[in-house]
Amino acid sequence: MKELTGKRAIVSGASQGIGRGIAVELARAGATVAVNYRSKPQEAEEVVAECKAAGGDAFMVQADVSDRQQTEAMLQTAIDTMGGLDIVVSNAAYSDRHLMLESDLDEFRKTIDVSMWGAFYMVRSGAAAMVDAGQGGNIVVISSPHAHLAMPGAMAYNMAKAANDQMARTAACELAQHRIRCNIIHPGWIDTPGERKFFTEETLQAEAAKLPWKRLGQPAEIGRGVVFLCREESEYITGSTLTIDGGIQLPWRDMFRIEEANKA
Repeated sequence: MKELTGKRAIVSGASQGIGRGIAVELARAGATVAVNYRSKPQEAEEVVAECKAAGGDAFMVQADVSDRQQTEAMLQTAIDTMGGLDIVVSNAAYSDRHLMLESDLDEFRKTIDVSMWGAFYMVRSGAAAMVDAGQGGNIVVISSPHAHLAMPGAMAYNMAKAANDQMARTAACELAQHRIRCNIIHPGWIDTPGERKFFTEETLQAEAAKLPWKRLGQPAEIGRGVVFLCREESEYITGSTLTIDGGIQLPWRDMFRIEEANKA
């Protein structure tokens, strides 16, 4: 069953990784998807083709979401193309990992500009269009457990994601009167190209095997979470956080005690 047939969606940072998984799953559910990319049109073209193969429709929209004017223009282009807007997914993010005292402040600022301001521009612009249309809608913010877990070496990203969570909950309060829902997803450790920026393939696979679910998550699993939040049957859910992390936030380092108990 295509739960989102007739819905019109835009996903930021959708040319790869989690954004790609979200775009494809929205299309599989029947939505038309505007696939945002910043600088890799060939990858965005691949996502559009995958969306169409999944049974939906899709097209590319270019913008650097850290730039407010570009983001607003992109939203307007998407709305003009689709004839409206029902779903906004703020997914685009950037991260550069260094200890606070060793941070390159230009990289630190870029993380904030993309991951915090970019999310705000998407939410604000999308909400404004939905309010004007007067037909309600759904906003999903892809945040992170970094919003409340102070991971060393990722201060800018931690700050941005904490801001994302408060932004989304505040938006849920302010937009309820317009029947616009705003929810958050906290992905766990997901198998994306971005992880290869920080870890070798060998390290990723070795560390994944230690997790409670013994593997990394897949982008499509986050995409299916977005579909769940945006379907009509979920219309009583707003201001909530959906965690899709395979148990990574559980006290899994202590799970050896379960093994010991089973052997007793």
